[in-house]
Amino acid sequence: MKLNALMDNFGARQNATRVGRGIGSGSGKTAGRGHKGQKARSGSRKQATFQGGQMPILRRFPKFGFNNPFAKEYVTINLGDIEKFIAAGKIDASKEITADSLFAAKIINRKLDGLKVLAKGEIKSAVNVVADKWSKAAEAAIVKAGGSIKNN
Repeated sequence: MKLNALMDNFGARQNATRVGRGIGSGSGKTAGRGHKGQKARSGSRKQATFQGGQMPILRRFPKFGFNNPFAKEYVTINLGDIEKFIAAGKIDASKEITADSLFAAKIINRKLDGLKVLAKGEIKSAVNVVADKWSKAAEAAIVKAGGSIKNN
């Protein structure tokens, strides 16, 4: 087999229709565009949102919402998850639990703007957590278990 002898199966590729090449070709003169009008002109098409001259739906409804470019986004972790990972041996309860230690243990896959601890689940181990934010219930549960929480 030679590379210059390779070719597609018959009928695999269809030749492009050459329009505007004389009346005898079947698509000559107007080239299949009909007669006159906006659609017959080159480079001219109505927008996909055009609705026959009435006010488009995108302009009928008011704008709303706001995306704050300065808002901080936190990675969240629940107390139940911390307990689960301690039991699995991924986290050492004797050391401080930080965003860096969670990232190193591959529990979180990004650090974002900080770590937030939430109170879903139970914690029985006495852990020292260093976080940027936490819920009051999470703080109470950690202190009740004999641990501490401090600001990053």
